Amino acid sequence: MRSDRAKSGPERAPHRSLLKASGYADWEINRPWVGVVNPYNAIIPGHVHLNRITEGVKSAVYAFGG
Repeated sequence: MRSDRAKSGPERAPHRSLLKASGYADWEINRPWVGVVNPYNAIIPGHVHLNRITEGVKSAVYAFGG
Protein backbone atom coordinates (compact mmCIF):
# COMPACT_ATOMS: atom_id res chain seq x y z
CA MET A 1 0.00 0.00 0.00
CA ARG A 2 1.19 3.49 -0.72
CA SER A 3 0.10 4.62 2.73
CA ASP A 4 2.61 2.17 4.26
CA ARG A 5 5.39 4.50 3.16
CA ALA A 6 4.15 7.05 5.70
CA LYS A 7 3.82 4.64 8.61
CA SER A 8 6.21 1.66 8.23
CA GLY A 9 9.80 1.22 9.32
CA PRO A 10 11.94 2.61 12.13
CA GLU A 11 12.29 6.00 10.44
CA ARG A 12 8.51 6.44 10.71
CA ALA A 13 8.39 5.87 14.49
CA PRO A 14 7.71 9.59 15.15
CA HIS A 15 4.74 9.43 12.75
CA ARG A 16 3.30 6.40 14.54
CA SER A 17 3.88 8.04 17.93
CA LEU A 18 1.89 11.08 16.87
CA LEU A 19 -0.95 8.89 15.59
CA LYS A 20 -1.01 6.91 18.84
CA ALA A 21 -0.93 10.12 20.88
CA SER A 22 -3.93 11.27 18.84
CA GLY A 23 -5.86 8.21 20.03
CA TYR A 24 -5.47 5.82 17.09
CA ALA A 25 -5.09 2.12 17.90
CA ASP A 26 -2.54 -0.07 16.10
CA TRP A 27 -5.26 -1.77 14.06
CA GLU A 28 -6.48 1.64 12.85
CA ILE A 29 -2.98 2.77 11.92
CA ASN A 30 -2.46 -0.43 9.92
CA ARG A 31 -5.55 0.13 7.77
CA PRO A 32 -5.12 1.75 4.34
CA TRP A 33 -5.25 5.55 4.42
CA VAL A 34 -7.82 7.06 2.09
CA GLY A 35 -7.98 10.82 1.65
CA VAL A 36 -11.43 12.37 1.28
CA VAL A 37 -11.46 15.92 -0.08
CA ASN A 38 -14.30 18.25 0.83
CA PRO A 39 -14.78 21.57 -1.01
CA TYR A 40 -17.27 22.88 1.59
CA ASN A 41 -17.02 26.53 2.53
CA ALA A 42 -19.34 28.98 4.26
CA ILE A 43 -19.21 31.57 1.49
CA ILE A 44 -20.98 29.65 -1.28
CA PRO A 45 -24.56 28.68 -0.30
CA GLY A 46 -24.58 25.78 -2.76
CA HIS A 47 -21.90 24.01 -0.72
CA VAL A 48 -23.84 23.69 2.56
CA HIS A 49 -24.77 20.04 1.85
CA LEU A 50 -21.20 18.91 1.16
CA ASN A 51 -20.29 18.25 4.80
CA ARG A 52 -23.13 15.70 5.07
CA ILE A 53 -22.00 13.96 1.90
CA THR A 54 -18.39 13.92 3.08
CA GLU A 55 -19.35 12.37 6.42
CA GLY A 56 -21.22 9.62 4.56
CA VAL A 57 -18.22 8.95 2.34
CA LYS A 58 -15.87 8.85 5.35
CA SER A 59 -18.17 6.39 7.14
CA ALA A 60 -18.33 4.13 4.09
CA VAL A 61 -14.55 4.16 3.60
CA TYR A 62 -14.04 3.29 7.27
CA ALA A 63 -16.68 0.52 7.15
CA PHE A 64 -15.00 -1.11 4.16
CA GLY A 65 -11.52 -1.16 5.68
CA GLY A 66 -9.98 2.19 4.77
